[in-house]
Amino acid sequence: MAEETLLDGSECSFVEGEFVNVKNSRVRGVEGAHVKLQQVAALSIDGEHVDITQGASGIMRGTSELFMNQSITGIVAGRSNHLNLSFTPVVVSKDSTHMQRTAACIVVSKNAKVENSASLLLVAKNVEGNVSTLLDLKSALCIGAVVGGILGFVSLLRK
Repeated sequence: MAEETLLDGSECSFVEGEFVNVKNSRVRGVEGAHVKLQQVAALSIDGEHVDITQGASGIMRGTSELFMNQSITGIVAGRSNHLNLSFTPVVVSKDSTHMQRTAACIVVSKNAKVENSASLLLVAKNVEGNVSTLLDLKSALCIGAVVGGILGFVSLLRK
């Protein structure tokens, strides 16, 4: 029989189980095969299939699919990421990233499907949809080369 862990309205340091369902709680770490979080603050979330609604976390990792709805996360890393009405500074995906009305600073993915979202830097092989980016790959490389050249020149002047 599958192990299910249910936590509602409390504070816990670490939650682990095959099926984890946490609501209205604060936890330091969550780990499980199928993790479902609703209105939860967590430092670290690790799972195969992760679904978070109206939550906040520092690091969210998944081996299969990650779903974020109206949430804030520091770093999102997974195979397939789905973000809706969320904010995250860094999104890294092995296969695909789907963003709907989401703000992200750096997005790195093989395929990106974006609807009315914004990002500072988007690096993807295939991009579909409407996205507002401040830097594309060429402009980011140019800015990096200029900053590197200036720093190299300043270091030569110091000697």
